[in-house]
Amino acid sequence: MNTSADDQASRDEEVLARSERLERLPFTKKLGKLLGTSGVGWALDAMDVGLISFIVAALAEQWGLTDSEKSWVFSVGFIGMAAGATLGGLLADKIGRRSVFALTLLIYGIATGAAALATSLGVLLVFRFLVGLGLGAELPVASTLVSEFAPKRIRGRVIVWLEAFWAIGWILAALIGYFIVAGSDDGWRWGLVIGAVPAIYALVIRLHAPESVRFLETKGKYDEAEKIVQEYEESAGPEYEYTGPTVQSEVDAEKYKLPQVDKHLTIWSPSMRRRTIALWIIWFAINFSYYGAFTWIPSLLTAQGFSLVKSFEFTLIITLAQIPGYALSAYLIEKIGRRSTLAIFLAGSAVAAILYGQAAVDWQIIAAGMMLSFFNLGAWGALYAIGPELYPTTVRGTGTGAAAGFGRIASIITPLLVPLFIGWGGNVLTFTVFSIAFAIAAGAAFFLPEQRGKSIH
Repeated sequence: MNTSADDQASRDEEVLARSERLERLPFTKKLGKLLGTSGVGWALDAMDVGLISFIVAALAEQWGLTDSEKSWVFSVGFIGMAAGATLGGLLADKIGRRSVFALTLLIYGIATGAAALATSLGVLLVFRFLVGLGLGAELPVASTLVSEFAPKRIRGRVIVWLEAFWAIGWILAALIGYFIVAGSDDGWRWGLVIGAVPAIYALVIRLHAPESVRFLETKGKYDEAEKIVQEYEESAGPEYEYTGPTVQSEVDAEKYKLPQVDKHLTIWSPSMRRRTIALWIIWFAINFSYYGAFTWIPSLLTAQGFSLVKSFEFTLIITLAQIPGYALSAYLIEKIGRRSTLAIFLAGSAVAAILYGQAAVDWQIIAAGMMLSFFNLGAWGALYAIGPELYPTTVRGTGTGAAAGFGRIASIITPLLVPLFIGWGGNVLTFTVFSIAFAIAAGAAFFLPEQRGKSIH
C-alpha cells in the first residue's frame, strides 16, 4: 500500500488555482457591487451614444446640417471608438483592466462636457473623436474585468446583465432627448453637460473596483491577487473558505499541476485563428446594422414628416423593448448555450430589420422598431458574454478589444452609407442591407466554440 502516494493525491485534489476558487463561488454581494459599479459606467456610455443621435437631429434643424455633415458627426466618434477599442484592449493586458476602465471614463466624460461649448461643426467633430476614443476602449475592458470574476456556471448571464445596463443608458438618453434636447435651442448643450457625468464617476471606479486576479497573477503579484480572492470568499460565507496551499509562483503552479497559460499565444495562433475570424465577422456585421439603424432612426423619422418631439417619442418607446430582450438573452445563454442564443437573436434582428423597412404608419414603425430593439440588444448581450471567454488571460483584453476595434470600422462606414442607401431605395433598401448583415453574423456564430460551463484561464 503506497500511503505517501495516496496522501499526495488527496492533497493535490484540495489544491485550487485562484481562478478556480473564484469560479466555485455563488453570486455574492461583492460580485454584485462589481457588476453594479461597472454597469453604471456602461449605462453612462450608452447614454452618450444615444444622446448624439438626438443631438444630431436637433442640430440639423438649428445649424442646417446636410446629411453628409450629420454622417460625419456619427462617424468621427466611431473612428475614435475603433482606435480606442484596439488600444484599450492592448493596454488592459499591459497595465490592468481597472486602470484602463477608469481612464477611458475620464477621457470621454470630459470630452463630452467640452463638446457642449462647441460653436462650429469642426470643433464638435474634434470632441466627438475624443469621446469615441474613451468610449471604444471602455466597453470591451469592462466586460473582460467582470467576466474574470464571474463564476463559470453563471458567467454568461452576468455579462448579459452587465450589457443590460446599456438599455438603461439608452432610455436615459431618450428621456434627455425628449425633455431637454427638444425643449429649447440650447437643449443639446445641456444634454451634453449631463453626459459629462462619467468624468466624476471615473474616480469611483478607480477607488472601488478590484483589479483582475488573473491579470495580477500574470504580473507576478500573487499576494495582491490572494487578498482579493479571500475577500470574495469571505463575501460568499464561511463554507467557501479555502484552506489548501496557495500558489505563490509559476513553480508552485507547475508543482500542483494547475492550469497554465501559454504566454507566447496570440489571437492569431493556430488554436485561436478560427474563433478570431468568426468573432471579427460578427462584430463587423452587428456594428454595421446596429449603428446604421439606431443612430439614424430619429433623423429618418423627422425626414418622414414626424416632428422632432414625435420622433423622439417613438425612439423612446422603441428603446424600452431592449430590456425584455436582455432578460430573455440572459435566461437562454445558460440554458441553450452562447452560440445558439447569439444566432437566434441575430436571426430575429434580420427579420425585424426587413419589417422596419416596410413600416409606413405609426403602429407599424413602433412595433417593428420594438422588435428590432428587442432582438438586436439581446444579441449584443450574448456577444459581449462570448468574447472574453474565447481567449486566455494573457490576450483576453487584446482579443476582445481587437474584435471590437474591427467592428467599429463598420460603424464608421455605415452612417456615411445610410444617406446613399436612402437615396437609392429608401428605408426598404436600407433596412434590407441591415437584415443581410445580421444574417451573415448569425451564420458566423456557429464557427465559435461553445463555452457554456467552461472555465477561463
